[in-house]
This record gives sequence, C-alpha cells and structure tokens, in this order.
Amino acid sequence: MLFEGTPFELDRLMLIRILMTVVLLGFFAVAMRSPKLIPRGAQNVAEMGLAFVKDQIADEVLGKEQGKRFLPVLVTIFFTVLFLNASSVIPFLNISSNARIGMPIVLAALAYVVFNYVGIKKYGFFKYVKSSIVVPNVPIAMHVLLIPIEFLSTFILRPFTLTVRLMANMLAGHVMLVLFFSATQYFFFEAAAGMKVFGIFSLAAGFGFTLFEMLVIFLQAYVFALLTAVYIDLALHADSH
Repeated sequence: MLFEGTPFELDRLMLIRILMTVVLLGFFAVAMRSPKLIPRGAQNVAEMGLAFVKDQIADEVLGKEQGKRFLPVLVTIFFTVLFLNASSVIPFLNISSNARIGMPIVLAALAYVVFNYVGIKKYGFFKYVKSSIVVPNVPIAMHVLLIPIEFLSTFILRPFTLTVRLMANMLAGHVMLVLFFSATQYFFFEAAAGMKVFGIFSLAAGFGFTLFEMLVIFLQAYVFALLTAVYIDLALHADSH
C-alpha cells in the first residue's frame, strides 16, 4: 500500500484503477493528438470505438438528435468500464478494479443523476415522478400495488442493478481465473507425479476462460452504456409511460 495509515491510503486495486485511468487518458491523448483525415493506428482504433458507441448505442436507442446530445456521457461510461475491466486479463494486474463496488457505484450514480436530471428538466420534478410511477389506464385499486413497484423499479433498482451487475460479473471472472491458474500451479509444482497431467487441463480451462473473460469485458461496457441510454430515453418519454 501507498500512504498507509493516512486518508490518502492506496491499496493494490486503487493503484490499478489509477493506472488504467492513466492508460485510458493517454490512449485518447495519443490517438487524437493530431487527427488525420484518413485515420490509422491509434486514431483508427479510437474512432472505431467512438463510432460503435454512437451508432450502436446512442443513435440506436435515443435517435440522432438526442444521441448526439448524450454521446459524451455514454462514451465516458463505455470506455471507463472497458479500460478498467481490461486489467482483469493483463498479466501482473489480473483483476478489474470494477470487481470492488466503489467504481461501479460511481458510474451508476452518474447514470442515475443524468437520467433523472433529464426527466426533471423536461417535465418538472413532480410531473416527472408522477409520470414515472403512475401507470395509466389501470383500475384505481391497482395503483396501491403498482405505484410502490414502479417507484422501486425506477428510482431504487436501476442504480442498484447497474452497480451489482458490473461488480458481480468482474468479481466472478476474477475468482474463476484465480481458481484455474492456482490449480494449474498446484498440479504442475506441488501435486504427486500422477496428478501432474491434470495441470494441462486446468491450464487449458484457464486459457479458455481468459478468452471468455475478454468477451465479458466488452459486454459489460456495452450493457452498462446501453442501459444508461435506455434509462435516459425512458426519462425523456416519461409521459408516455
């Protein structure tokens, strides 16, 4: 740990988080330092990522006008999740800082503030809340049941599920990789001679799960940004609930 015993104490996960944040900022600084009309190298990769978020998330969910408006938020969320998750398969780092609840909460809070701000700005606080929790064209008696459910779903569960989904997936992936490669080390270096063959299978399983984890890294970034866009769209159209 750095600065142990002080309010600025940094453990290994915080150091990884800072490192990957620096890598993210450095990547875009290099990629967009002197952009060319025909992109190549880092600029090409960066523009492909930006285009993916714009076309497949922002424009797809929100439409071109609103997609352009909220693209900076969605891009920030997507690439932050993506780069922080990437450390889970980088040798000597081997864990995503999103496997601890702190950063997922921050990102979920960002999404929560944005979509509620959008709804409140458009409709006003009371109309927005009413439109979000009151289901039209149902018997009055049903509101006793539906209003608490809608309130819980809209204002409590959305940030909670965003947080837990990201954290749980990255933590589970880390645990599985640790188990596979710990088993590999045991079978190769500590087990009896007749057991060493099992190290080949655990190593193969660890390698295969690493490839799967690389897919999860991308999917979690995509899902987090996609759900944020969906929640913004629901807030924009709260009166058509």
